[in-house]
Amino acid sequence: MIEALNLVKWFGPILAVNDVTFTVERGEVLGFLGPNGAGKSTTMRMITGFLPPSSGTVRIDGHDVVDDPIPARENVGYLPENAPGYPEMTVTGFLNFVAEVHGLGGQDKRDAVGRVVEMCHLRPVLHQPIDTLSKGYRHRTCFAQSILPDPPILVLDEPTDGLDPNQKREVRDLIREMGKEKAIILSTHILEEVDAVCSRVIIIDNGQLVCNGTPDELRKRAPGAGSVTVGIYDHKAGEIKDVFSGLKGVKRVDVLGEHNGAVQVKVYPVRQDGNPLELGPVLANVMKERGMVFGEFHTEKGRLEEVFYDVTRAEQEVASDTEKVSNNVG
Repeated sequence: MIEALNLVKWFGPILAVNDVTFTVERGEVLGFLGPNGAGKSTTMRMITGFLPPSSGTVRIDGHDVVDDPIPARENVGYLPENAPGYPEMTVTGFLNFVAEVHGLGGQDKRDAVGRVVEMCHLRPVLHQPIDTLSKGYRHRTCFAQSILPDPPILVLDEPTDGLDPNQKREVRDLIREMGKEKAIILSTHILEEVDAVCSRVIIIDNGQLVCNGTPDELRKRAPGAGSVTVGIYDHKAGEIKDVFSGLKGVKRVDVLGEHNGAVQVKVYPVRQDGNPLELGPVLANVMKERGMVFGEFHTEKGRLEEVFYDVTRAEQEVASDTEKVSNNVG
């Protein structure tokens, strides 16, 4: 449904997006992550046709957004950052206007507007001018316009920005449900949102795509992913460390200390093709064989924030080193 191929965007001497390529299929919710200024919003604007790429191609359901813009845009609902709207319009006036722009009239228009009013819980503010709305209601109004024509593709820039916890949950539930039938891209800084709604994640930093995979695949890249924390009774720390360190698939063993009468250790796995080996069954078998009594036994899944920090920090260090070399050469 969405093909972004070798996208590049220059703003004068500033390279905002650098050779970004990815696809999004129907039935997929793609989380688009990155630090502030990484190029997320610029990439999303190129996908919607709001900005032309300096080079590269975007196809929406097979239509090139530059060469065939009208059919491409007809398939996309877009929630821009900062939820823009016409401040002097009322909510109902704005939504009726958007429906007419999409060619809806009569009962079809009334049905479409009524549907998004109920979905986004806008009835209490229908007759208020947009410039009098709270940030949350303004954002929900702009979200409503993006889904009003029921497009097969949604591009959502920070869809829960400014919403309270209950409203965020409602919008996430709505996105998850729509994601069964549509192709959706959403940018967010809230990593719990990724777990809640996204089937795949890409991370962009300094204009480049640095990570692409499912949330589970990304979690496995976290430094602590696959490590096992164990609390063992009636054994000395050195003995436990010697036993575990000699096992196949163990990279290292850290003694964390004593807690409630047990020696607590953390066992890190060897990685194979970037993924941690599974240590749980190995450790359980050796403890059973040696009669070790344990209380705590916990395998770390890996955290998305660790992966995010790890890959974006690495890119920033490379960029910093490149800048230093450039300055020295200069």
